[in-house]
Amino acid sequence: MEILRRTLSLCPVCKRVIKAEVFERGGKVWISKTCPQHGRFEDIYWASYQLYKKAEKWAHDGIGVKNPNVKKKNPVCPKDCGLCRLHKSHTALANLVVTNRCDLTCWYCFFYAKRVGYVYEPSLKEIEKMVKILVNQKPVPCNAIQLTGGEPCLRDDLLEIVRICKKYGIDHVQLNTNGIIFSQRPDLALELKKAGVNTLYLSFDGVTPKTNPKNHWEVPGVLENCRKAGIGVVLVPTVIKTVNDHEVGDILKFGFKNNDVVRGVNYQPVSLVGRITKAERKKLRITIPDVLELIAEQTKGQVMPEDFYPVPTVWPITRFVQALTGKPQYDLSAHFACGMATYIFNQNGRMLPITRFIDVEGLLEYLQQLAQELEGGKSKLVTALKLLFKLNSFIDKKKAPKGFSLAKILYNALMKHDYRALGEFHHKSLFVGMMHFQDLYNYDIERVKRCCIHYVMTDGRVIPFCAFNVIPEWYRDKQQESQGISFSEWEKRTGKKLKDDLYKRDVRKLKSSTLYRKTYKGFI
Repeated sequence: MEILRRTLSLCPVCKRVIKAEVFERGGKVWISKTCPQHGRFEDIYWASYQLYKKAEKWAHDGIGVKNPNVKKKNPVCPKDCGLCRLHKSHTALANLVVTNRCDLTCWYCFFYAKRVGYVYEPSLKEIEKMVKILVNQKPVPCNAIQLTGGEPCLRDDLLEIVRICKKYGIDHVQLNTNGIIFSQRPDLALELKKAGVNTLYLSFDGVTPKTNPKNHWEVPGVLENCRKAGIGVVLVPTVIKTVNDHEVGDILKFGFKNNDVVRGVNYQPVSLVGRITKAERKKLRITIPDVLELIAEQTKGQVMPEDFYPVPTVWPITRFVQALTGKPQYDLSAHFACGMATYIFNQNGRMLPITRFIDVEGLLEYLQQLAQELEGGKSKLVTALKLLFKLNSFIDKKKAPKGFSLAKILYNALMKHDYRALGEFHHKSLFVGMMHFQDLYNYDIERVKRCCIHYVMTDGRVIPFCAFNVIPEWYRDKQQESQGISFSEWEKRTGKKLKDDLYKRDVRKLKSSTLYRKTYKGFI
């Protein structure tokens, strides 16, 4: 056994902050901790020591937030979130909860109105206040917001919420949805696109009715309506061992097949929130390396674990642009164990990961070198010329996808800050990522400190994802319950019935459509 690092965690029972060790055993990475009151807890952290060590090489701490919302002199993580001065990442993506109402009741969902017993829906004025808090974050203002819930599409004023985000300069507005209403209303996709929505973050747990009872029958309509509206879709599978892990390869193939509208697949190994036995954890637990191995196996080696890199790998790009502009830049400085990603291109109908034709590590090391030269006073013109002549040496043109110049796209993005050039890159590729959000059994406070996916609350605090959802009684539930209203009060104010939110599908009708058969051809 090799101790890899010592950290802090929480007792799954009493939530006390306790010491923990991350260690290697049997080729896997584990986390263990002992609560003086409730004893020892141990759980798998990463299923591959080798992949863990590769990811660790790219660890990078960001610049944090210079104007934290919590001013406490000696904050304790994660008890004093908001953000505080201990936090090492700015908000790369902010979740803004617009409702806890939903038209479905999924057993593994973090929360919805029926489960918590009240309706939480911030007013437009409160939403505007939260957006202003995000854009005033320093030194790097938040420029990406995900509207989430519950099901955001149940709000009648959703278009106005999107307009508020755009009013304050939010570049990227993403809608987290199960897609049910999108499948029924073609006009909604068009209206949201016009208002400023860039991406649909679509729950998608498998290609069959058994693995994806949530929205299997509606997905064809969602994709078709988004095609017509010009909204990109990211498929978001929650991966659960013994439930849908046998379909992770088919999920990727499905996204690849629909790459004209699907811009990415973002796997989320399940976060086992709440109290759960050791036997249940062993049955359901799946980690990032597990998912990567399954993708490799189920795509017959078209996509391999070595094609993926951890989130902070992009730091050299950020550093280069910062050195060039002299200004702090958007920085994905999440903990190296939080997630991994790659890009896949279409090469004659086969999946071609970006690592097969670009020397990713060589390019990033070169950008680090150029950044150091710029920081040392090197001429920007000389740097631009060096980069122009050197870029092609990192690209294997014989293996690269045909039809567009990657060197030109990279040069325009890095030197001219023409991010429209990246649009072509994204339209030609499929982003494949995974983010393993924590639970009380694998909780690592070092990860929480570096989280860059946050929730903004009406009281002005900004909370890391794995504090907001893993310890709901401290943040999410406490704050939302204080502002929530009873079902009867909500029904009195709105003139609606909460039970009418629940969706009832006609499976026979949906299955009989030509669109359904076309969409799932080759999968069912």
